[in-house]
Amino acid sequence: MGLWDMLTGEFVDVIDWTDNTNDTLVYRFDRQGNNIKYGAKLTVRESQMAIFVNEGEVADVLGPGMYVLETRNLPILTTLQHWDHGFNSPFKAEVYFFSMRQFTGLKWGTRNPIIVRDPEFGPVRIRAFGTYAIRITDARKFMQEITGTDRNFSVEEISDQLRDLIVTRFSTIIANSNIPVLDMAANTDQLSKYITERITPEFANYGLALTQVLIENISLPPEVEAVLDKRTSMGLVGNLDQYLKYQTAESLGKGQGNSGIEMGVGFAMANQMANSLNANPNVTPSHQVPPQTQVPPKMNPSMPPQPTEPAEWHVAMNNNTQAVGPITLSALQDHIRQGQINRDTLVWQIGMDSWQAAGSVSALTSNFASTQTTPPPLPNRAE
Repeated sequence: MGLWDMLTGEFVDVIDWTDNTNDTLVYRFDRQGNNIKYGAKLTVRESQMAIFVNEGEVADVLGPGMYVLETRNLPILTTLQHWDHGFNSPFKAEVYFFSMRQFTGLKWGTRNPIIVRDPEFGPVRIRAFGTYAIRITDARKFMQEITGTDRNFSVEEISDQLRDLIVTRFSTIIANSNIPVLDMAANTDQLSKYITERITPEFANYGLALTQVLIENISLPPEVEAVLDKRTSMGLVGNLDQYLKYQTAESLGKGQGNSGIEMGVGFAMANQMANSLNANPNVTPSHQVPPQTQVPPKMNPSMPPQPTEPAEWHVAMNNNTQAVGPITLSALQDHIRQGQINRDTLVWQIGMDSWQAAGSVSALTSNFASTQTTPPPLPNRAE
């Protein structure tokens, strides 16, 4: 290379930047010895800004367009330089290009749980994560506050700082918002907009705009999720009476050795629970257990039930093969009048040692008197 080529090679006459990366925020134009030829052309493309720095001072901030570097286009530079040559000679300066486009898909998330006071569940720990997007709005302030003289500044160099800022402000805003955690999980879109509006002023101090914060997920504690699942299930149940019957029959049907008596007991318990729930609509399901729900024993004299307080009647229907109940005394009397229960039908209630024939129970004997169609045999008299 000749001497003339070496000298002319040091003078840059075309200055521009075509970004071939996806994460560069600031790029300082490379040139040999910082020599820029007077009258050189500077091209600033759309979605870019350029800052012209001369001897450590910002000479001008240039938007999209083509500029000829001479005194009439850079009046500020004229006041900074008092050259007798009137810029007819090459001068040393720096040109920084700023990408003004939006940078999306940046990750954020809470490393540790955030403690919030929920009006329904009390103190609750939650986690959250999502993405955010930024863009440079004030190139000069961004240079002064963040990049300085960094020749190639990428998003990765500032993402940790921005993520920590988002998480810190997010934790403070959520903790003081008094928004129920169930509403947070169900309205992440509206919550994202609210968080964005509250944090945006913090980014303006760096010459940045926080264009969007997206909350992809809010994780609730397992116990809160369990309550939410129960509420959802109760909403899907609809007819609680039918649901209880179905659940009881299904659980009993899973056992292969269940007898007809156990099946009848299951349906009876479902009826009893449904009646109790209907009679107490203001009581929560966990407290809707009817008192004295003692199950009658299997018809086995060797295992008599322990006597407790009096309760309703249980009847062995279908030729003493299937236990039905509990039923009220009036309902039992109706069955007697309809001929569905006779003297030999086994009955039981709390306080009885074992199943007994209905005709031998003193409380039911009078009910069979009206059903007697033939006179009883005469008693034997002594001759």
